[in-house]
Amino acid sequence: MEAESVLKGKIAEHIVEDLLKKSGNRVYRLGSDAALENIVSLERALNKDSVLGKKISSIPDFVIIGASGRPVFVEVKFRTDPESLEEELLLEKDPLEKFWEATIILVTAKERPYFRVLTPPYFAKEKKEGWPVPVFKWVPLENDPDIVSVSEAIEEADALVKKYYPKKK
Repeated sequence: MEAESVLKGKIAEHIVEDLLKKSGNRVYRLGSDAALENIVSLERALNKDSVLGKKISSIPDFVIIGASGRPVFVEVKFRTDPESLEEELLLEKDPLEKFWEATIILVTAKERPYFRVLTPPYFAKEKKEGWPVPVFKWVPLENDPDIVSVSEAIEEADALVKKYYPKKK
């Protein structure tokens, strides 16, 4: 099952990369896969659980230059159920949110919009019945002020989401 999850994540990265490029953003691939593999093979003392290992393994997938003209780190995540990503982020958001200040683009086939954006800070605390509750600030990709998105590119990407992430019956 883990191989399938990795494959779905890689497909999401490529769909988002294509969408961003077709929309006119300049997109530069980063990612931790090769960097961490090379470093770990050289330095046995470094592992994914060390402070440096966590920073390296959390390197965002892309840096883009979009509507704002400034570089934006982008991490792409695929989740069948967006709420599962929110649970993950509550526990381990610091490297992406605080160190990299990365924008997360979520790809989900659960419901439209299939492409959602979360920018730091990822959530606000609102009071519900007197208790602070984390509320995530997802916006549709087309509403993000820093990322250019063109409706034709989103429509093409939506078709790919439907093709590669069919809904389970």
